[in-house]
Amino acid sequence: MNQALIRYKAKQVTYRILRWGHDRVAPGLRSFIGILFMVGGVFGFLPVLGFWMFPLGLGFVALDIPYTRRRIQRWMVKLKRELAAGQPTSSQ
Repeated sequence: MNQALIRYKAKQVTYRILRWGHDRVAPGLRSFIGILFMVGGVFGFLPVLGFWMFPLGLGFVALDIPYTRRRIQRWMVKLKRELAAGQPTSSQ
């Protein structure tokens, strides 16, 4: 897999998880889930848990703070635009 495809997949997963958290999870519960993600991110050396969980947890917590919520929502719009532009081709 080339780097462009890996970045595309990472953006896709990030957008889907943040969109799910924004649309379907209650505000107080979002912060709790975000903290759990960050704790799981600390144990990133374990097989199932990973360092990817820490920034995603920060994003979940940021959705509950008014000042940072706007920034996360703008980032989600940017991710959506980039994903709509299309998946990069895999050159092997």
